[in-house]
Amino acid sequence: MSILSGVSAFFGLDIGTTAIRLVELHGSGQIRTLSKYAYLPIDSKIVMSDAKSDQQKLAQAVTELLNQSKMTTRNVAVGIPSQRVFTTLIDFDSLPPAELAKTIRYQADSLIPTPLEESKLDWQALGESPKEQGKVEVLLSSVSNNFIEQRLDMLESVGLNVIAFEPDNLAMARALLPHDVMAPQMVIDVGSKSADMVITMNGEPRLTRSIPTGIESIVRAAAQNLNIDDKQAQQFVFKFGLSKDKLEGQIYQAVISTVELLMTEIEKSIKFFQGRYGNVQIERIIVTGGASALPEFPLYIANKFNMNVEIGNSWRNVAFSPERQNELLSVANQFGVAVGLAERQE
Repeated sequence: MSILSGVSAFFGLDIGTTAIRLVELHGSGQIRTLSKYAYLPIDSKIVMSDAKSDQQKLAQAVTELLNQSKMTTRNVAVGIPSQRVFTTLIDFDSLPPAELAKTIRYQADSLIPTPLEESKLDWQALGESPKEQGKVEVLLSSVSNNFIEQRLDMLESVGLNVIAFEPDNLAMARALLPHDVMAPQMVIDVGSKSADMVITMNGEPRLTRSIPTGIESIVRAAAQNLNIDDKQAQQFVFKFGLSKDKLEGQIYQAVISTVELLMTEIEKSIKFFQGRYGNVQIERIIVTGGASALPEFPLYIANKFNMNVEIGNSWRNVAFSPERQNELLSVANQFGVAVGLAERQE
């Protein structure tokens, strides 16, 4: 679903698992100016629940965030959690746009996991197929109508006008990647319950995945293997991370098998991408989300895949006054989705 033409002022809203975030930007072009940003922690049980009472609590939290940020515009671009979205790459016969659209709808039922009449379908033609001559490569996404309608009802109940829905991982890639790099790049956002992954090439997403291993899994492994409670495990994980020489490497030993589950999935994705596009090299991996703050976690990824690894900066393409630098950089790994939504341009 895309932005309605003629809507100028809008903000990006990221309803995450453990917090809600919003960002409003001003101006146009590749570098926009920060107008407002805000953050509100939330109980993940409320966000994950479809119960009416929890939807009302979520609406109250959104209202609180709007009040806190003194948001004036009611127009909003909203993220869709990646685990709610099915995305795949398909090669279709090269056809005029109207015929391609018909073909995609005709074949979609056999390509997406939910029935077509119960799904919102979106697609983007990326250009010639790397595999078959005369075919076009299409990125196809679907999300259940129920989820979209429920989210729409909740946001409209607090007076918001939703102008766009977009998968979280696509919004995040827009915020974290430099606009002028055409070489393949990878973004890994390790959140509390899952890790989102995007590989882009020529500025377009070519592979997106959600992996059900996040910080909670790493903390749980530390708690179980060291026989300590979750709170203490979390403190140890964020203090010592994957350091082998702190606490005699006990934290490293406790969590490494869980971290390796994530590495295996990252490796599969890299191999799939290189298999499809003829062994092109991924130029860099950008790591964001809570895990980017774990000591030596980004370095572990760099050594594992022998690639350049950067810590993601949500404000990479955003201008702001110098005195706000410390405040904004302290949360630079948390606002990728909200910034990316606010950066949408049609």
